[in-house]
Order: sequence, then C-alpha cells, then structure tokens
Amino acid sequence: MTDETAAQAQGASLEFKSAFLTVVALVLKTTDMSAIEADLSARLDEDRGFFDQDALLIDLDQVRAEEGVPDFARLVALLRAHGTLPVAVRGGSSAQMQAAQAAGLAPVPDELPARPAAAAPASGADRPPRRERKSRAAQAVPAVEVRHEVQPPAAGGAPTVVIDKPLRSGQQVYARGADLVVMDMVSFGAEVIADGNIHVYAPLRGRAIAGARGNTSARIFSTCLEPQLVSIAGIYRTSENDLPNDLTGKPAQVRLDGEKLLIEPLA
Repeated sequence: MTDETAAQAQGASLEFKSAFLTVVALVLKTTDMSAIEADLSARLDEDRGFFDQDALLIDLDQVRAEEGVPDFARLVALLRAHGTLPVAVRGGSSAQMQAAQAAGLAPVPDELPARPAAAAPASGADRPPRRERKSRAAQAVPAVEVRHEVQPPAAGGAPTVVIDKPLRSGQQVYARGADLVVMDMVSFGAEVIADGNIHVYAPLRGRAIAGARGNTSARIFSTCLEPQLVSIAGIYRTSENDLPNDLTGKPAQVRLDGEKLLIEPLA
C-alpha cells in the first residue's frame, strides 16, 4: 500500500475551507511613531479591555507617498500591548511593505474600499452632507484611525456579520457582501456600513449606510433610532433634518421608496 493510499484509508490529515474573518484595520496617517504612540494611548489607555486579541491589519495607504518607514517592530509591540494581534499589512510603498514583511506581517492586496458608500454615491448624494464636511474639517487629523472590515464566508453559510461590541467614535465596520447585525451601541461618530441590511439592537447614534454597493432593497433597523446619518444606496438623510418625535429614540426602520428615504416605526 502506498503512502497516498494509506492516507486515504485513514482519512485526510487536513482540509482547507473558506472561513469567516473579522479584521480590525489600523489606518496610519503618519509614519511618526511618537505621534502614533501618543494617539493610540489617548484612544485606548482608558479602556484596555476594548480589544480582546482581535486580528489586526495595518493600512498604509495614506502614508504610501511618504519617504518615512514606520518602525514596525515597535508598532507591533505597541499594538499587542493594547490587546490586538497584528497579522497583515497593505497599501504601502515598496520600502514600507518590505519593512513590514521583515517584521513578520503578511502582505494583502488593496481590495476593500476604505469608504465604499462615499466612493460611488447614487443620485441625490453627489457630495458629502454639509454637516459631515463641517464636522470633519473642524477636527484635528489623528495619527491613526481604527476600523473594522468584515467579510462573510466565500461560500456556504448565511451572509450575515454579527458585531457584539459597542462601536465608538472614529470606528467603522464594513460588512462586505453581507447584512450587518450590531448587538451594542453605535456611538455618535462611529460608522456601520453593509452591502445588505443593517440591524442595530441598541441605540444607533452614528452613521448607518446600507446597500453600500447600490442595493436599493436594503433597509436599516434599530431599536433606538437617533442617527447622525442614514443612507441606502447613496440616498441619505442627516441629523440636520430632525426626526419626528414619534420616531426619535424609538424602534424604527429606514427604507427606500424610489429615490426617497422613508423612516417608519417598527410595530
């Protein structure tokens, strides 16, 4: 009996399968390690239990044009101290990517858009809302941005992503090709994005963008609707337009009727 036949008789020793993957993306906006360390400490020192050994990808797209190369060994150690597991890198220059790989980070392709909804707005949303532009311009540009990017299984299984942690200001979750279910609060300044529906079983106070790739049948549901912005397939409404009293802070859904957003109470 050959070795191959013996292995078949005993059963395969391993199997490759598609897997559900949730990744925290750290978007660097400078290569200055002192600024990065200070910004991470300001954001995370008060809540050291926020991350629980979450896999992390370092996004270098916004520093690709810089000549500087981050000290990846120092950065990896810093991120591990904050409860994450840095595993990959993307978007950097050749020198930056080589340095990252030398520090043990795996390169990944630049496939996921940073802001899928804003990249290709549909009719009625040919520019960001005025309130959004104003608030971002008034803020100092941070050294880092923490973002979650989620992909459903490539095949098999329901295309639904579940997030059971609160999302804080500056955080973003994007459920690519899937519905998104959030079991905790979406704070003001946080952003949830899905190619399908969005369900928030807690206060929704940040931005919710459903149908990010043009799905006009997508909907947004929340048990406590107090959004900074809601959008479906590029049609949006901001908090500049107050919700009726019977909807504010109440269970409600958002859906499209033609090119008009309808916000309705949930029975």
